Amino acid sequence: MIDTRRLRTLRAVADHGTVTAAAAALHLTPSAVSQQLGALEHEVGHRLFTRDARGVRLTAVGQIMLTHANEVLAQLERAEAEVAAYSTGAAGEVTVACFATAISAVLSPAITALRTGSPGLRIRVLDAEGDHSLTMLLDDRADLAIAVEYRGAPDAADPRLHRSALYAEPFDLVLPQDHPLASAGGPPPADAVRLGELAGETWIGPYPGNPVHDVITFACEQAGFSPNFAHCSDDFRAVVALVGAGAGVALVPRLALRDMVLPGVAVPGVAVPGVAVSGVALPGVAVPGVAVRRAPGPERRVFAAVRRGAEAHPLLRPLLGTLHTIADSLGAG
Repeated sequence: MIDTRRLRTLRAVADHGTVTAAAAALHLTPSAVSQQLGALEHEVGHRLFTRDARGVRLTAVGQIMLTHANEVLAQLERAEAEVAAYSTGAAGEVTVACFATAISAVLSPAITALRTGSPGLRIRVLDAEGDHSLTMLLDDRADLAIAVEYRGAPDAADPRLHRSALYAEPFDLVLPQDHPLASAGGPPPADAVRLGELAGETWIGPYPGNPVHDVITFACEQAGFSPNFAHCSDDFRAVVALVGAGAGVALVPRLALRDMVLPGVAVPGVAVPGVAVSGVALPGVAVPGVAVRRAPGPERRVFAAVRRGAEAHPLLRPLLGTLHTIADSLGAG
């Protein structure tokens, strides 16, 4: 294997034209330079220099080796620069496992912000449900997870993880437009529907195992009944579309509803055409035939997690800080 130090010596001699000048540039003795050149010629198996009255010059094989030496040494310089940048958190890649709504709500805006604040930081995103993201983190398939509280989730004292809360968002009740409870009874909070009023309904929601399924089930149990999930989908657009088709009722996290356009429907905290409510109108998919009501009680609590000890990592610090800044601006409740 060719020693890269000898490649540096080769280039110095080629640059300076004499062993003595190259030795001075390399802070070596002329004898040490000659020894390194001899060792390199032995490694290559060819003469690399010829001597004349003016010094040394490269042979044809020496020119070939110089070309490759320049490429190898340039790559080493790039590696050293990247390592130096990495050590200060200026450059590198972080893999984030995150569920779809949080990708839209906090991760994508954070990536946009970091392009300016930390341009060398590259974010690789893996779409994963709130429980799967923690498994990916603990299996070293991700560096950071954005996850949801659920029954059986590792708690804040888990020695494997460092957790920090991002945001909590309420669930809103999505009903078919012709449902008896679809008409609001007055301004908030009088427009809220008690979950106990929906004990006999057909329900639409995520599959068992999805953290949101756990939150909905627990909220309904607290209201005195177990929900009858006749239709299951982990895609909230599909859930709302099924409600619009009259297939049942659903509880949907508010930020998931913000990604949809519900014509003529007042989504709490979201402005839609023709409806006077406070908030911001966001583009999305039109879903006709539904009404959205408040449902006090259930919340989706979202947190960021890294492997314990990694919270001070120079690449993770700016990402975590930006995620918290974005989350603080959400006003999810």
